[in-house]
Amino acid sequence: MGYMKDKLEEAENTMADLGKDYPRLQGPFGVLKRHSCEKDGALDVKTKKLIAVALALYAGCEYCIAIHTKGALDAGATRDELVEAGYVAVLMGGGPALTYMAKLMAAIEEFSE
Repeated sequence: MGYMKDKLEEAENTMADLGKDYPRLQGPFGVLKRHSCEKDGALDVKTKKLIAVALALYAGCEYCIAIHTKGALDAGATRDELVEAGYVAVLMGGGPALTYMAKLMAAIEEFSE
């Protein structure tokens, strides 16, 4: 398995374990995630996932980059759309965000296979 696929699996396993052990705490986060990022509303899911990718780069969260890059691709985002979203993060986050473009590019490659 690739590095970003491993990150996605680790994140999914952690969230599942927390959901079992701490449903009162993890449950509301899952509801927020579903309603804010996984359902069409004023913004479609693809747009929301592209925003999440940009925020993941800005925050420097490899797990989030994996989760939301896969989600964006599943929602129909293209490589070019993901890269542009990444550069929005670079605009706001500078060099530190730019370094996470490597993780974004790896995620795009791995999840596009």
